[in-house]
Amino acid sequence: MSDSQIKYLPDKIHVHRWPQDSPIWDDFTQKQLDDSINKNPEKKQITIKDKIIQIENFEFTSLKNIGISVPFFKEECTLIFEAQFGELFAHVHITIKSKNYLDVFNQLTSWKNKF
Repeated sequence: MSDSQIKYLPDKIHVHRWPQDSPIWDDFTQKQLDDSINKNPEKKQITIKDKIIQIENFEFTSLKNIGISVPFFKEECTLIFEAQFGELFAHVHITIKSKNYLDVFNQLTSWKNKF
């Protein structure tokens, strides 16, 4: 999968500190995340290439505990993972509700299986 990548525009993204015993994020980092991702309603491009997930200016590496789901009775797909960005650790939820959510689910599942 080294030459291919997955790109899509999710409807909702939330990034928070995880695990609980990881270093506390400074105010600047939390404000950056809130302003560009958590509290910004504009769609943000997600780019997944190999073992890196890029959201805006944030590059998430050291991915683990990756989950991909399609909840019952909802037309959406959610990607959840733990990762590192810089020296900090995070838990990230990315949800897409567009009509191609099953295509995204299949791409993400294929990527995860190759991972």
